[in-house]
Amino acid sequence: MTLHCFENDVDTGLLDQKPYLFHHKLLGHPALELSNLARVIPALPKDRVMYSKGLLKNGDDFETTFRRRPADRSIEETIEEIRKVDSYVMIRSPEIDPTFADLHRELLSDVEALMRKQGVGETAVDPQLYLFIASPNSVTPFHIDRYSTFLMQFRGSKELVVFDAWDERVVSSENCEAYVTYNNTRLPWSPEVDALGTRFRFSPGDALHIPFVAGHHVRNGPDDVSISMSIIFNSGQSMAWRRALAFNHLARPVLGKIGMRPQPVGQLGWRDATKAGVWRSVAAARQLFR
Repeated sequence: MTLHCFENDVDTGLLDQKPYLFHHKLLGHPALELSNLARVIPALPKDRVMYSKGLLKNGDDFETTFRRRPADRSIEETIEEIRKVDSYVMIRSPEIDPTFADLHRELLSDVEALMRKQGVGETAVDPQLYLFIASPNSVTPFHIDRYSTFLMQFRGSKELVVFDAWDERVVSSENCEAYVTYNNTRLPWSPEVDALGTRFRFSPGDALHIPFVAGHHVRNGPDDVSISMSIIFNSGQSMAWRRALAFNHLARPVLGKIGMRPQPVGQLGWRDATKAGVWRSVAAARQLFR
């Protein structure tokens, strides 16, 4: 298996099973140079560039924070002063700029090679790049993702704490279902949960796989601005999980009326596949009647 962007220490058997650290080949890539970022980011459509002012903390609603841009600061000012003013910049799909297009294609090629090796599909669903630029000591609050993720570090350092997916002690089934279906993006958090996670020290050249719906939070190091980038995607397997979670979210209040609750997703493959199939039929019927 030939990989363009990932080193050969990537674990081909743990996709969406466990978080794991490996290495990438992209240090020094011209798309990630500060001069290119300073040109590309202000030119992107505004809905793809999200930023906040002030340090976040665990327990904050990560997604809602980025729906509100600081009224007193432009993206250009935020980037220029990010070392001395606490800020966080998140860019969705920079691959629409030509300097990121080839990088996106090569990363996607690696992802799909890993998917085929794992037997979870041939083609990634909705693959996108996300670029993160953050002040020293900034925090990405605890959250889960509706995608599988490969995260790569380019500048600065950080510590990531990643939790096992489907662990009810970390994120309950009900909260996971609501989050994945966009019905609630604020997850309960307590410091006691931290002991259940795995800590990863993250430096330039490092890469990390974060499985689908695996809870995680991040703290950047104190010495430098952090620049990192992820490729997010869904496989055939994770799309089935998403549909099964949507089925559970719809069924939960109905079953609750008779004192029952849906069985959790992520435990039995045949049960998840059945729920996913029912949800596809429900969604198709809704579309037809609409």
